[in-house]
Amino acid sequence: MTSPIRIAIAGHGNLGRGVEAALTRNADMQLVGIYTRRPPAQLQPLAAGTPVHGMDALAGHADRIDVLILCGGSKEDLPQQGPALAARFNTVDSFDTHAQIPAYFAAVDAAAAPNRRTALISAGWDPGMFSINRVLGEALLPEGATYTFWGKGLSQGHSDAIRRVPGVAGGVQYTVPVPTAVEQVRSGTRPTLTTRQKHTRECFVVLAEGADADTVRRAIVSMPHYFDEYDTTVTFISADELRRDHGAMPHGGFVIRSGSTSAGSGQVIEYGLKLDSNPEFTASVLVAYARAVHRLHQQGRFGAFTVFDVAPGLLSPKSAAELRAESL
Repeated sequence: MTSPIRIAIAGHGNLGRGVEAALTRNADMQLVGIYTRRPPAQLQPLAAGTPVHGMDALAGHADRIDVLILCGGSKEDLPQQGPALAARFNTVDSFDTHAQIPAYFAAVDAAAAPNRRTALISAGWDPGMFSINRVLGEALLPEGATYTFWGKGLSQGHSDAIRRVPGVAGGVQYTVPVPTAVEQVRSGTRPTLTTRQKHTRECFVVLAEGADADTVRRAIVSMPHYFDEYDTTVTFISADELRRDHGAMPHGGFVIRSGSTSAGSGQVIEYGLKLDSNPEFTASVLVAYARAVHRLHQQGRFGAFTVFDVAPGLLSPKSAAELRAESL
């Protein structure tokens, strides 16, 4: 019998807890440890008996871990953790700052390749599943236009960015598609839409004691890569309201490719997601790609990879023969 893939989690926020839950549904994997910056005794793992360690213990545990799933934030955690840990472990992460992906890929590749490690970056639903569907749509319909809409839903990365603004004690951000823009795209008319015309952003923020609301609002709406290109509203609420009204983490969206295969023959491809829990779905994607990373490493493929480099069959626990018989 094949030994289970030994998985460890680095970081235990919403995403890390989602990875824990996902691993219970993958019989070919075993959670061998959770690594946290918090005091380990304060962490309550989903399954009793799961080892919990401080992050500083990772260096001595490389021989215990087949794949390390990185669950830190994209704004400040992963830019440092990703390359550092990819030099010692096979890793998967969900780095999602789109504009910085090429530089992040290069940094992770430079760390992983010479150390014969395999690292997959930016796995999730966007970047990730939506990225694949954008590429597929453009390959199948070379003449056309691609549109991506997110939400309405709570964005983990943008919410994390809000919480790091000085003067913010807590907060969440929702991405909302503009309905008229969605209707235009689905009609096949292929409109030209600016970033601002496709989505709005809604922020609900708890001010820290003594913080100035106008200063915090300006810092949020002008934040590069996150809010500066959108119509963004900032609503200040109490901590009680945040807990009561914004505790769930729904999200979703869709990728649409609208094109033509001949004069008068319009074709529209749409891939959509409706998620009750953004972090749990993202975690499920990370776990599937952890399986692929383990297989790539066994094949001697080292360095950084993205979802574009991984065949779908490597994600599945089924054999190639089973997939041909059951799913092709």
